[in-house]
Amino acid sequence: MEIAILLVAIDCSITIVFYSAAIILLWKSPREPMGLLAALAMIAFGTSFPSLVAVGSEDWQFSHYWFYGVATIGWIAVSLFCLLFPNGKFVPAWSKHAMLVIAIVNIANIYFEGSIWRAFSIPLTVQLVWYVSTTLLLIFAQIYRFKRISSPEQRQQTKWVVYGVAVCFLGFAIVSMLFSPDFFKGNALSYLYLNAALHLFLSALPITLTLAVLRRRLWEINPLVNRTIVYGALTICILLLYTGVVLYLGNLFVTWSNYVVSLVATGLVALVFAPLREWLQRLVNRLMKGRHDDPYAVLLELGSQMMQPLAPDAMLAAIARQVQGALRLPYGGIAMDIEGREAMLAEAGERRDELELHAFPIIYRGRPIGTFYAASRSAGEAFSPEDHMFLEVLLQQAAPIVNNADMLQGMRQLAEDLQESREKLVLAREEERRRIRNNLHDDLAPRLAALAINVAVARKFVDKEPVTAVAKLDELGQVIRSTIQDIRSLVNDLRPPALDELGLAGAIRARMNEMTKPCQISEDGAAGQQLNMRIDAPQELPALSAAVEVAVYRIVTESMVNVLKHAKATECRVMLAVTEDRRLRVEVTDNGIGVGTTARPVLMGRTGGIGLLSMRERAAEIGGECVIERLDSGGTRVRAMLPLQ
Repeated sequence: MEIAILLVAIDCSITIVFYSAAIILLWKSPREPMGLLAALAMIAFGTSFPSLVAVGSEDWQFSHYWFYGVATIGWIAVSLFCLLFPNGKFVPAWSKHAMLVIAIVNIANIYFEGSIWRAFSIPLTVQLVWYVSTTLLLIFAQIYRFKRISSPEQRQQTKWVVYGVAVCFLGFAIVSMLFSPDFFKGNALSYLYLNAALHLFLSALPITLTLAVLRRRLWEINPLVNRTIVYGALTICILLLYTGVVLYLGNLFVTWSNYVVSLVATGLVALVFAPLREWLQRLVNRLMKGRHDDPYAVLLELGSQMMQPLAPDAMLAAIARQVQGALRLPYGGIAMDIEGREAMLAEAGERRDELELHAFPIIYRGRPIGTFYAASRSAGEAFSPEDHMFLEVLLQQAAPIVNNADMLQGMRQLAEDLQESREKLVLAREEERRRIRNNLHDDLAPRLAALAINVAVARKFVDKEPVTAVAKLDELGQVIRSTIQDIRSLVNDLRPPALDELGLAGAIRARMNEMTKPCQISEDGAAGQQLNMRIDAPQELPALSAAVEVAVYRIVTESMVNVLKHAKATECRVMLAVTEDRRLRVEVTDNGIGVGTTARPVLMGRTGGIGLLSMRERAAEIGGECVIERLDSGGTRVRAMLPLQ
């Protein structure tokens, strides 16, 4: 009597679970096709699966066929749901043909009263292949959709569906085999246990499908899958161990009672239970998420690699590979800031657009020196606290190596900049030499030659035609004066004479006076507002090299010309100051429209000026720097920091 009551309670419980899932789906998603399909499957399964329903419908033909019809609807609805979920399309496309075959077989089973396999005398092996292949098809469809099509949210839903279907069908297959006469001897209590286990496995289907369809609060499923695999494997290992020990000891010690053998086997199982569970948990963790639970072993392996004679670039690549492999990441990379721009220096794995990149700073002595980029294991999946702890420990130990690579990269960059500067200096020197040579060859040399010819011609006219000779000599004097002016211009291009006559501050002041005598002229030639220029400089500047003087003068005069032509300013201030680290600070500030506006778009390549690029190059040639910036209050500031010598 008690067993009968328990059997009825078990059958009713599975019906309640399926009906509850269907009610929740109809309540929360009454207009979603997938929700309605899942609700139909839950109602059909909850109605037809309890064994008492099949027994109760045997004597009445209508209820008998009604039972098989509802069961068929349940199997077809579940199969269709797995092939269509979550977007309602068959993926891959050929799966609709497989669904047609499944539907035909299930519908035909109604006609044969659920015994289509027996009616055609189909071997048990073929039946097993059919059930396994259809189950794998449903799981494959979801995995294929997960890999190729689904969005991050849909991938999370797919995990729940695959998990529920896998637990349900695998549990159903295992328990169904235990109902075989080879294992099941007709004991009522054993039947009760097997029936309860079967219903427990099947309960995973309505729960996971409900969570997947609702999708508004998708709890993380990975821990659940992890625990299921661990305890499933642990159960199998314990059963095998217990059975093996009982059989071995029973055959070895025939005189021992069954109680003693069972007691010894139980003690042995209890002894190995905890170590076995920890070993299985560590194994599953590493299979799913890598070795985040053992960062020091990873550090030890990384340290053994670092002991090899590797270049810093190869060391960075080894770190990226070690972290990527230890955490089973699709992609890992190390990036560092080089000249204000982030550059990826080492990569491991394959970077995919659909996977989100997570940035983890690499800190060395309280200063961020780089970033480790790690891709999510799947779209929408976040890193666990264990992953964060692992990366924090590993990146702390790897920071000195990254710092060394950063220093080497900086040294390489400095060497490249030095080589580039040398090449520019050589090119500039040769260009200047060629310009002077061309001026001397094409202009000055012909003029001097013409002077010699004119002297010879004037000499011939001295005795015969003195008046003509005087005219020739006047022309000769005019040519000589013009040639002298050209020579002065050539010399002035090499070094402004005002620097030698007035000094740096005086030369700049004189240039200001020249520029402020006329009214300001705009680009269209119209008269503008008067520009007030002033210079703030120490009474006496320290001794400056010729190169520094020329560089300061050129930078300041070019900046003032730009202010005069383009800034539409009324004030321009030049400041010269010596800093505490013995460098000359040069600033040219105006209150105009500011650099970067449409009215003042470019400060490079203007005729008659060295331009912004030339300012920077002239400062860099002597080991300084020059920047131009737009002020928040309006206007522009050109700032240069130059060495005194």
